[in-house]
Amino acid sequence: MKYIFISGGVISGIGKGITAASISLLLKQAGYRVAPLKFENYLNLDAGTINPIEHGDVFLCEDGTEADMDIGTYEKFLNEDMGKDNFVTIGEIYKTVIDRERRFEYKGEDVEAIPHITNEIIDRINLLGKKKKADIVVIELGGTAGEYQNIFYYEASRILTLKNPGDVIHVHVSYVPTPNHLGEPKTKPTQLSVRTLNSMGIQPDFIVARSEKLLDKRRIERFALFCNVQPENIISNPDVSHPYEVPLILEKQQIAEKILNKFKLKVVEPDLTDWKKLIEKIYSKKSGKVINIAIVGKYFGTGDYQLRDSYAALFDALNHGAFEVGAEVKTHWIDAEKVEKHGVEIIGKPDGLIVPIGWGERGAEGMISAASYARKNNIPYLGLCYGMQLAVIAFARDILGWPDANTNENNSKTKHPVIHLMPAQKKYMDKRSYGGTMRLGNWDAKIKKGTKAFQIYGKEETSERHRHRYEFNDEFKQDFEKNGLIISARSNIENLAEIIELPESTHPFYFGTQGHPEYKSRPLQPHPIFVAFLRACEKMTNHK
Repeated sequence: MKYIFISGGVISGIGKGITAASISLLLKQAGYRVAPLKFENYLNLDAGTINPIEHGDVFLCEDGTEADMDIGTYEKFLNEDMGKDNFVTIGEIYKTVIDRERRFEYKGEDVEAIPHITNEIIDRINLLGKKKKADIVVIELGGTAGEYQNIFYYEASRILTLKNPGDVIHVHVSYVPTPNHLGEPKTKPTQLSVRTLNSMGIQPDFIVARSEKLLDKRRIERFALFCNVQPENIISNPDVSHPYEVPLILEKQQIAEKILNKFKLKVVEPDLTDWKKLIEKIYSKKSGKVINIAIVGKYFGTGDYQLRDSYAALFDALNHGAFEVGAEVKTHWIDAEKVEKHGVEIIGKPDGLIVPIGWGERGAEGMISAASYARKNNIPYLGLCYGMQLAVIAFARDILGWPDANTNENNSKTKHPVIHLMPAQKKYMDKRSYGGTMRLGNWDAKIKKGTKAFQIYGKEETSERHRHRYEFNDEFKQDFEKNGLIISARSNIENLAEIIELPESTHPFYFGTQGHPEYKSRPLQPHPIFVAFLRACEKMTNHK
């Protein structure tokens, strides 16, 4: 088994995940079995309890693992499901070692960071490789070189290199800024980052240089001289319009061949036929129509800035749908609290409206107003998880005449709790047991024939990923159905309402799903819900 470590330098968010996914894709398409793994620095046991504004969209896996959004990048590039073995936090590592010590499994040994923490890290790498029968494990190290939180990951990399000479490669992804007042790329930040690696006993085999433009010969020579890396192993990774271009850019520089040669493995040219077709589709001539989508959410703001990463999977799924539809999609981010403050008029007249994932009271009334606004104005609407629940509340208030209708989550005293806590969740809430206790992962559902949901999926059975505690309250089912709301899918096991919709006779597209189709959408396989939603939105542009 071979190992590729991907580290980052200078700044976070530089593209380690895209690089790791791209290298994994190239090696997979060269015929090798590849298993990607992300190590995170935080003490949380998973990403489930982290506010999306703090660390970006929590990516939900098929097995219920709540992971970093880089796991979603791996899924989309490799077109494979990831799970708990592909994602590890330092909190998980510490807990495993401490629990073992408490069970006397170290037989009286003094338990220390080295070797016990580093051994556990290496064991996780090898466990994944063996389970996946991988030829190559690609390991992405969270954070940047020089942070105290991730030093044990780097130490594990050093130890693994020492014990397995010739079987370990280290790729360092670093930032090459071009200050406006200078007008030339500066290599010094990366030089210092590589020096930090050297101080930990690690010499990178490759440098992937993230910059605005392709590196010139002079910059490559500076890197080679000061970073002790051969010039041909300095890989330029410039800014591109779409991250799905990155594998092709890296392959133009023969990175897969260079890696395989270093490992002394058979060199096979990656088959990128489907990927090239995808890029052609992305940049093919569009219909000329621009579909404007308003997204009314509560996790956009971070200080004075707006954050895309809080809804990364949603934006990706919209992109995938846009590739299929062949139209340009523009998203307009609207803070739900501003809708509460200034009214629904600030939403304007978009071609479609989405209310995405969320929890809690903050901004909920603005999202309910948005769901109501879309229904009253015949704007195609897509409600995702919380967005489905809030659409139910909007319907209850507007159509059923229950102004106090709400979710128990936000109003425990409402007389019309049309969304309520799932019975199985009560024991967790009573104990304040929040981490990893929601209804998580993949759940199957049966779809009612003759509905929009059946039309979209084209079959009676569906399966989506879930991440919620609250559900549609069946006590009020008849009231909703008598007044035109359709429950078009129910879960096979618990018989929970999974999808709600309005008939096309009353609305062009009004659809809410308790599941998360955004986490299953992939560039080569766009999720049908997003394709159907965008086609409905595209019709709206024809009527303007």
